[in-house]
Amino acid sequence: MYSILPNEALNPNEPISGTLLKLGFESFHQICQWVWYLPYGRTQDSCNYMSVIEEQKGTCSTKHALLKALADELNIDVELTMGIYGMTEANTPGVGKVLKQYRQDFIPEAHCYLTYQNQRVDLTRLMKPSCEPIKVFFIEKNILPDEIQTAKPSFHYQFIQNRFGLDKAPLIWAIREQCIQALSV
Repeated sequence: MYSILPNEALNPNEPISGTLLKLGFESFHQICQWVWYLPYGRTQDSCNYMSVIEEQKGTCSTKHALLKALADELNIDVELTMGIYGMTEANTPGVGKVLKQYRQDFIPEAHCYLTYQNQRVDLTRLMKPSCEPIKVFFIEKNILPDEIQTAKPSFHYQFIQNRFGLDKAPLIWAIREQCIQALSV
């Protein structure tokens, strides 16, 4: 998945690289693989993408924000992209029970990933062969690593309000939160 990204050696003069070098990593590709294999789960400080290193887990937001910030340190030209897709059991195994309980075919979910030369690179989780890849997004937008806790939630909630209306948006958001809980470690 990450092999299409440029690979660079970590830079001991940069803060993220320096931290990762102390842990025994040497290259961007090594970090990409490590992040990809980390469990999915919210960190205690979801605004701090460095918490992925400390807690050895992360969400699509924190994992990809960390990778984007590291790529910036290494002058690797990738974007941190946020897209909204229809989350189903087929493309996000583990949310089916919640969706069924509320009789929802899908819930709009904001997902973060890297974009390189118009190709999506999603290092959130390892895909099982039976899992459908996320191919269709309602909307996509590039953000900065420090915007994962500001731009992403407001953009996502605004999309839900536009799609379902002001009255139903809180319920859809609550169902979405239950779906995320079902995925967490």
